[in-house]
Amino acid sequence: MIYIITIILLFVAELLYFRIADKFNIIDKPNERSSHSQVTLRGGGIIFYFGVVVYFIYYQFTYPWFFAGLTLITLISFLDDVRSIPSKFRLIIQFVATGLMFYQWQLFAMPWYLWVGTLVVCTGIINAYNFMDGINGITGGYSLVIAGALWYVNKNIVSFADEKLIIILILSLLVFNFFNFRKKAKCFAGDVGATSVAFIVIFMIGQLIIKTGDFSYLVLLAVYGVDAVLTIIHRIRLKEPLMEAHRKHMYQIMANELKMPHIAVSLIYMAVQAVIIGGYFLASNHYLYFAVVIVVLMVVYLVFMKKYFHLHKG
Repeated sequence: MIYIITIILLFVAELLYFRIADKFNIIDKPNERSSHSQVTLRGGGIIFYFGVVVYFIYYQFTYPWFFAGLTLITLISFLDDVRSIPSKFRLIIQFVATGLMFYQWQLFAMPWYLWVGTLVVCTGIINAYNFMDGINGITGGYSLVIAGALWYVNKNIVSFADEKLIIILILSLLVFNFFNFRKKAKCFAGDVGATSVAFIVIFMIGQLIIKTGDFSYLVLLAVYGVDAVLTIIHRIRLKEPLMEAHRKHMYQIMANELKMPHIAVSLIYMAVQAVIIGGYFLASNHYLYFAVVIVVLMVVYLVFMKKYFHLHKG
């Protein structure tokens, strides 16, 4: 019953946010860097934070430091959606928010160089997740695949987190996808949505790795990871500012230069990640499987870019 009430509350909250965004002109206007052609409401991904708020209040304030970090990163990202915030200041706040999550994990007991390195990696993943949010359906759809896999692991392999939090994340993703996973999206996730769902996903995967000691569970982020990292390397070689908007990701080439429908591209990313996860569950050597997956994805990315990047216009 609580889940039915939760999904109703999330729908109501999203619709109320649409009215607020419309009134205060929180919109995304198309430009030469965009993959869309219509003015669209920005920040609909704030629903991911609303879902965690429901969980946090109803289930007796579980994971308080994680919630504090999520609140901080949601706030700075929402402000950035409304009025652009200097990237250096945003990065500092992201480090602080991730540090609060580390405190939840009790990672500061590690040698300083380990937790500092991990802090940089986690903050990098949050920003990479945001970079990958460029077409309809991709953030909500890809995150839904990961959340489903996390629920399966938690239910059938090893209990690493409160199942109710994972289910509420899935419900919030379903609500968001109802409005975004379509040809003409009602809203975009915005920085607030992409960074908050990334923060939640990282927390879940971190919980799983801490519980099992198995870093091969990073395979859950394999498709996004390869696209994001290789695109960053490509842009460094081109001497481009990394925080500047662009259209050089593989999914952007597919949607913009090859004119593939956004939903089709999102479904491809979802399907490839889902197949990879299915293979992981069947594999006997998880680290070897993870390594092979990364190599194969890198080869696919490089072959694709060699064939189609010349079509890119900016």
